[in-house]
Amino acid sequence: MNAEKFIEDTLKKNTIVLFMKGTAQFPQCGFSSNVVETLKKIGVNNLATVNVLDDQDVRQGIKDFSNWPTIPQLYIDGEFIGGSDIISEMFENGELKELLKEKNLLVPTI
Repeated sequence: MNAEKFIEDTLKKNTIVLFMKGTAQFPQCGFSSNVVETLKKIGVNNLATVNVLDDQDVRQGIKDFSNWPTIPQLYIDGEFIGGSDIISEMFENGELKELLKEKNLLVPTI
């Protein structure tokens, strides 16, 4: 399977996808770790991750797919949301939580 098809299939099969360096359990860069921790803080528990270090074609392919030069890259409902700085900013101003609430992607807290 080529990288573009893999990316498209991954985005179709998963609601929240983070293309990152490493895994959610063992991020291999600070920016990837930051996004994972941010998503955990707001209650995301259905995060799918793709370790771009496992496949150079996917690593370059996701940059081409989004026309965004850096990794990590967060997608929600197949839509590119942004990288680490954008996710941090959206978290700080409440936009990320609102977006996830609107899409019913956060587990309600009691």
